[in-house]
Amino acid sequence: MCGIAALQLRNPSLHPKMGSLLSSMLCQIVDRGPDSAGLAVYNTPGLVSPGTSTLSLLGADQGMTTAALTAGVAALLPSDAAAAVQVVGDTTLVGAAVGTDLLVKAVTETVPAATIIGRGEHVAVMKSVGHPMEIAAEHGLEAMAGSQGLSHTRMATESAVTAGGSHPFSVADDLCLVHNGSFSNHATVRRGLLREGVVFDSENDTEVGARYVASRLQQGDTLEEALVNLGKVLDGFYTLVVTTADSMAVVRDPIACKPAIIAETEDYVAMAPEYRALAGLPGIDNARIFEPEPGKVYTWSL
Repeated sequence: MCGIAALQLRNPSLHPKMGSLLSSMLCQIVDRGPDSAGLAVYNTPGLVSPGTSTLSLLGADQGMTTAALTAGVAALLPSDAAAAVQVVGDTTLVGAAVGTDLLVKAVTETVPAATIIGRGEHVAVMKSVGHPMEIAAEHGLEAMAGSQGLSHTRMATESAVTAGGSHPFSVADDLCLVHNGSFSNHATVRRGLLREGVVFDSENDTEVGARYVASRLQQGDTLEEALVNLGKVLDGFYTLVVTTADSMAVVRDPIACKPAIIAETEDYVAMAPEYRALAGLPGIDNARIFEPEPGKVYTWSL
């Protein structure tokens, strides 16, 4: 019984309110998953910037000082890369004006034990163990601006309660996936992806879904096609939300076992498991409010 709150802001005048709006949604779903939580925010000033790749590392403590981590990464990058490191709550963000693959290489050589939980030019990913609202406060969610936000409260069923096992899973540039439910055949799909050379960071079944979607996108699928194919391969009961730099998608399993409700206006698209998480959004009285149909992929773009 996990909780999902997702928000895409079509109206740029709402971007300064992204964090406060997402925080108000998250507040209403904490009872659906009180053991851990995660956040993904897009185009948030101070966390990411245009022309700069950003890696989100699990944990505030990477085994060295921020200055040492900055120096170590900078030594492995071009002199004009402008490497920078900051700690936000329980997350370490590393940015540089290079491609993400080169930045990943520099970070993993500097901190071999680092777990990368987010990557890209537009997204910052933060997650931790504890009460979801405390995690949101530690990371300063309410004050964040941005174009999209995705949050998840976890009630662990398929794996242990760890920060690494919480959602979202971000396994390709600017791609994030959150999940309410469970995949019954995730071990089989995991083995198939391992044979293809895919590397996993956790035992969580949701990571299998995220890695599968990333694999399909790499093979040329659109986001909608990737999720249609996921429905053909992964069995179980689920509601999924997937975000990219400029899009958001929602899909439920073919019998729609897990709850989901969507509010859509000219200004935004929002999704949550219960209406109470949407009730405080601006203009909600005039929104188109509906439950996603079973097995149908819904997509929206900025």
